[in-house]
Amino acid sequence: MKFYKPTTPGRRKMTGSDFSVLTKKEPEKSLILPLKKKSGRSKGRITVRHRGGGAKKKYRIIDFASGQDKLNISAKVLSLEYDPCRTSFIALVQYPDGEKRYILAPQGLKTGDEIVCKEKGEFKPGNRMKLKNIIVGTSVYNIELNPNKGGQIVRSAGVCAKILAREGGYVNLSLPSTEIRKVSEECFASIGSLSRSEHAFVNLGKAGRKRHLGIRPQVRGSAMNPCDHPHGGGEGRTSIGLKHPKTPWGKPALGVKTRKKKKYSNRFIVRRRRKKKRKK
Repeated sequence: MKFYKPTTPGRRKMTGSDFSVLTKKEPEKSLILPLKKKSGRSKGRITVRHRGGGAKKKYRIIDFASGQDKLNISAKVLSLEYDPCRTSFIALVQYPDGEKRYILAPQGLKTGDEIVCKEKGEFKPGNRMKLKNIIVGTSVYNIELNPNKGGQIVRSAGVCAKILAREGGYVNLSLPSTEIRKVSEECFASIGSLSRSEHAFVNLGKAGRKRHLGIRPQVRGSAMNPCDHPHGGGEGRTSIGLKHPKTPWGKPALGVKTRKKKKYSNRFIVRRRRKKKRKK
């Protein structure tokens, strides 16, 4: 973590990530794309509120399969880099044929290390192998849900899943959300946990840093007029006056279950995630 001296009110509680472990270089030109801002809009209509502005950034093309099309071929880590489009760090790797790719960087990965994707290999951070060949109790990340589709879950900073058991062609995984889920043992996963674990404890400190991330202000419903929000109106600081909180459009909010009861993936979920207690 990086702590700042309280030279201004915004700096007083501000913290940041320590980027000293990263390689000082420009991103690989062949692996970046221009990123057009959508501001939370789809077909001109706002579908995600409170989005807009933000610093200009370019998208890094990430190989979420981590070399599954290059089985048993080692790749050398050339650099560790920052990615503005995701919370964890990324690593630039190069294969013997000269091809370069970006992958998600796990904790403990260093420049000059070698990683490999194979069905059964060495248990080393960054190596990728099939779930059926990984020992119970091992931490994994960037896990496939369907064989040969590439990593789809457990991809954010500092997280990992744990292998609990193996039975009937499936592996039971304890996910970061506390959910226990079955995944086919033919799926690939990477060994270790993702880098930048301190990301969850970063204090932005001031409103400006939030705007740099492309997040606009959110106004409380109770601060609005009755014509603008179901929670609005009243004299002074009043309660919402409703049995349950509502969205601006009058639908139930906060803790309402929105998952379909007959969703196809229900049969893979051994235990649903535990509900977090709200701070009063």
